[in-house]
Amino acid sequence: MDALFQNNLLSLILFTPLAAALVVLLLPKDQPNALRWTAFVGSLFPLGLTIYAWLRFNSLAPGFQLQESYEWFTVIHSSYHLGVDGISLPMILLTTILTPLALLFSFNISDKVKAFMVLFLMLETGMLGVFMALDLVLFFLFWEVGLIPMYFLINIWGSANRRYASFKFFIYTMAGSVGLLLAIQTIGITLGTFDIIAAIQRWPALTGSIYGLPVTTVRTVAFWAFTIAFAIKVPIWPFHTWLPDAHTEAPTGGSMILAGVLLKLGAYGFLRLVLPLYPVEAAQFAIVLACLGLLAIIFGALASFGQNDFKRLVAYSSVNHMGFVVLGIAAAAWAAQNPSAELRTSGIMAANGAVLQMFSHGLSAAGMFLLVGVIYERTHTRNLLEWGGVFPLAPVYGGLLIFTSMASLGLPGLAGFVSEFMVVRGAWPIFTLFTALATLGLFVTGAYVLKGVVATLYGPINRQWLGHRLEISAREVVALTPLVVLLVLNGVWPAWLVSVINDTVTRLLA
Repeated sequence: MDALFQNNLLSLILFTPLAAALVVLLLPKDQPNALRWTAFVGSLFPLGLTIYAWLRFNSLAPGFQLQESYEWFTVIHSSYHLGVDGISLPMILLTTILTPLALLFSFNISDKVKAFMVLFLMLETGMLGVFMALDLVLFFLFWEVGLIPMYFLINIWGSANRRYASFKFFIYTMAGSVGLLLAIQTIGITLGTFDIIAAIQRWPALTGSIYGLPVTTVRTVAFWAFTIAFAIKVPIWPFHTWLPDAHTEAPTGGSMILAGVLLKLGAYGFLRLVLPLYPVEAAQFAIVLACLGLLAIIFGALASFGQNDFKRLVAYSSVNHMGFVVLGIAAAAWAAQNPSAELRTSGIMAANGAVLQMFSHGLSAAGMFLLVGVIYERTHTRNLLEWGGVFPLAPVYGGLLIFTSMASLGLPGLAGFVSEFMVVRGAWPIFTLFTALATLGLFVTGAYVLKGVVATLYGPINRQWLGHRLEISAREVVALTPLVVLLVLNGVWPAWLVSVINDTVTRLLA
C-alpha cells in the first residue's frame, strides 16, 4: 500500500479535487454549509499531499521526479505521463494554496452553491494537470479542461457584464488553442510520440522536411503557434484585452484563482515547452518577446493608473507584473544560445526571477482581489470616487490593504521586490534598453498602487458609509493570513523557493 501511494503521489494530488467534487455532487443542494465545508476540506488534501511531495523532492537530482507513466492512448502513441521539476512544483504548491483560500472566501456565495463548488474543484484539477503533464496531448487536455469551469464561474456568478466577459475569455483562449493543437499534432505525428521528454530531445535537432516543407519552416510556424497560445494566456500586449473584463466581472474567488494561477499557465508553457522545444527560434525572436513584455509593463501600468474601478485597476496591474515574467523569459531564451558564460549566468538569473515572480504575483494578486472583494460586498461599488476615509471605519482592513498593496508595489522586504529585482538584474546585460524602459513602469506602478490606497482609505470620510459595517471578518482574515505570511517569507528568505527553482532553470538553459 505504501509503494502504491509513493508511486502514484502525483495522481493523488491531481485527482483528489475531482474526488472531492464528486462528494459535493452527491450531497443535497439544500445544505449549503455542508457543501461549502466539504469543498473546502476536500481542497486541503491536495495541499497536504503537495507539501509531502515538496519534502520528498530533491532539487539537485537531474530530470523530472515522482514520475508516473502508463499506457493510455496507444493508437497515437500518447501516454499518461506525469512528473515534476523545480519549475512545476512551485506552481503546484501555489495552486493548492490558493484554491482552499479562494473557496473559503467564497462561503458568501448563496446561489447554486453546489455547482459553484464542483466547478471550482474541477478547475483545480485542470490547473494541476497542466503543471504535471509530460505528454503533449495530456498537456493540451488539461489546458482545455481549465477553460470550461472558469467560463461558467464568470458567466453564472459574475457581475452585470458577466456574459460578455465570459464569452470574450472563452473565444480568446480557444483562438490560441487551435494553433497550439495543430502544432502539437505536427510534433506528435512527425516524431511518432507525444512524450515531452522525447520531444525535447528530438524535435530541436530534427532535419529534412515535413509535409514537403523544410523542417526549419515548420518549426518556426509551430513556434509561433505555441507562442501566441501562451501569450494570450499570460496575457501580454496586444492579446491582453480579455483579462480586465474577465477579472472585473468574475466573482472574487474566481478572480483570485484567475490572477493567482491561470495567468501563470501561459508563462509556464513558455518555460516548459517553448524554450526547450524551440531553443533556436526562441533566441531568434527573443527580442520580439522582450518588446511585448516591455509594452505589457508600461501599458499595463498606465492603464491601471487610469482606472477608477478598483477591481479593474488591480486587473490591469496583472498585465504590468506579468510583463516582467515575459521579459525574464525572453532574456533567458536569448542567453541560452549565447556562448558568453557571463550572459548565460544573467539569463539564468532572469529565468529564476521570472518563476519567482510567477509565485509572488500569484500571492499578491490573489490578496488584492480578496481585499477588493471585501469592500465591494459591504458597499456594492468598486468606484474609487465613492469611497474615501475608510481607514477609521475599518482599521484592520486598512492595514491589510496597505500591506498587500506594498507587496504588489515591490517594497523591499516583501516578495515582489526580490522577484522583480532578479528579472531586472538578469535582463539588464541582455536587453539593456528594454530593461531601462521597464523600470519606468515601476514608477507608474507606485503611482497606481498609491492611488488605490489613498482613494480608499484616506481623505474625508464618505458619510454614506458611517452606518455600514466595513471591517473585514474573521473568516476573510483567515483566508488572507497565509498570503501575508508567504509574502513576508519570500521577501526575507526567498532561498527556500529559489533553491528549488535554480537547479532546474540552470539545467534548462544549459
